[in-house]
Amino acid sequence: MSNKVLFGFHAVTVRLKTAPQSVKEIHVDATRRDARMRQFVERAEAAGAKLVDSDGERLTQLAGSGRHQGVVARVTPLAPTHSLDDALDAAAGAPLVLVLDGVTDPHNLGACLRVADGAGACAVVAPKDHAVGLNATVAKVASGAAETVPYLMVTNLARSLGEMKERDLRIIGTSDDATKTIYDVDLAGPVALVLGAEGHGMRQLTRKTCDELVSIPMQGAVESLNVSVAAGICLYEALRQRTSTR
Repeated sequence: MSNKVLFGFHAVTVRLKTAPQSVKEIHVDATRRDARMRQFVERAEAAGAKLVDSDGERLTQLAGSGRHQGVVARVTPLAPTHSLDDALDAAAGAPLVLVLDGVTDPHNLGACLRVADGAGACAVVAPKDHAVGLNATVAKVASGAAETVPYLMVTNLARSLGEMKERDLRIIGTSDDATKTIYDVDLAGPVALVLGAEGHGMRQLTRKTCDELVSIPMQGAVESLNVSVAAGICLYEALRQRTSTR
């Protein structure tokens, strides 16, 4: 299995916590010796990781980005351990799933994974042919959530939504023209929240598969929100409802 790259303190630290044996080597900025770097190096050494001093140019080359924070790791990709059924079975309480239809920007995906982790979603689901895959940029933006939240890329999104319905999940889609808002629906039970890409929204077949459509109230001049912001609003409304009913 070929190696891949993770970069940034959060992404590499989470991998050291969850699968230290998969970390082959970590390149660190030899000129950076501040408290954060010293703490990271101590943690990496405690985990038995191989550390390599590198310069900024080499780190940028390895990461494919200048936003590496002085930390780039070569790691073995983790084998996928989750199917949709596995993720739903492992959910603590009523399953909460985030579905992304047409999100192709790695920064948006990383931010969505991060907010999904924070809100307690059991999985993020996306179609294989209309989505970005997991890469180093996604992992960096996700700040470790790419390692903790199953990201499931499915061949047929409408069919997967149908399978969720068979598991008693309500499919709630977001649309600017919906009459109900996210605050008007019950999200305390098993639910999948479906968001489309900013501007394009959900594809027509995805929209038709939803049980209900809701909007996010907009009071200002802008007409739409970034998909990761919208995901945060919807997921945390679900979390609010679930925690208020305990």
